[in-house]
Amino acid sequence: MQALLDIILPVFLVVGFGYAVAWRGLLSESSIDGLMTFTQNVAIPCLLFRAIWTLDIGDSFSVPLLISFYSGSLTCFIVGLFGARFLFKRDWQDAVVIGFTCLFANSVLLGLAITERAFGLDALSANYAIIAFHSPFCYGLGITVMEFVRARETRQPNRDVPLIVAKAMFRNALVIGIALGAAFNLLNISLPGPFTDALDMMVRTALPAALFAMGGVLYRYRPEGDMRIILFVCAVSLLLHPAITWSLGSAFALEDSAFRSAVITAAMAPGVNCYVFANIYGRARRVAASSVLLASALSVLTTWLWLGTLP
Repeated sequence: MQALLDIILPVFLVVGFGYAVAWRGLLSESSIDGLMTFTQNVAIPCLLFRAIWTLDIGDSFSVPLLISFYSGSLTCFIVGLFGARFLFKRDWQDAVVIGFTCLFANSVLLGLAITERAFGLDALSANYAIIAFHSPFCYGLGITVMEFVRARETRQPNRDVPLIVAKAMFRNALVIGIALGAAFNLLNISLPGPFTDALDMMVRTALPAALFAMGGVLYRYRPEGDMRIILFVCAVSLLLHPAITWSLGSAFALEDSAFRSAVITAAMAPGVNCYVFANIYGRARRVAASSVLLASALSVLTTWLWLGTLP
């Protein structure tokens, strides 16, 4: 119970503050959207750039770690995709969005915040190793499958799909921040002190502002209908993904720090980017938004339970 109070609850209280502010109308929808846009397109890309730039790639990147986490991600995408199509009779485009919602764990806003509070800043190296591949992997998979589905339905040539995917990936601010950080790291590029200090100031705003904005955005998308499929998404995201990661991490005998980061990240609720993805294609928006909201609330309990399994 103390872990719930000391580690998990403060993170979700910040989300709750944003939700309450939006509920009471203390900030307009446009103000909340502006704050979310700032965090998603500026502050968090700066955080990811700074983290990947200074990451010890040789020590942090572990193939068993990435297999443990991303095998769970891929499995959840497949389960979500085919579950939506055959269990809930959604069309293929809706099914891709629902699969993406099962796939995209909130690795930054919740995963980083909870891991840091539980185990300290020094425990985040494995988180950043996972995050370095997270947006490229998830968006790459989701966009590719969606574009193949759309090409099939409209009878467009499949050869156009790789160019569409590439354009979409390199318009994504998170992917750009990660790519620039990796380039600076590999090329050993440094920045003058004032630039680094300014970057650090920007980074410090990222997580609290993004958590607050997430609460404000989630208020707008309260669950309405589709409850069976929303609960299905919650179960896949909060239970199946961390269970697979925990099992594979145990089989690979991951060191404790990497094992904790992988399981905690896998146990996170779907991120707001799931709604962004749904909105891009105009499909399954209510399911995506409501799943993010309900899973975020349920993850207060499930995260506490998963923390209890960790060494």
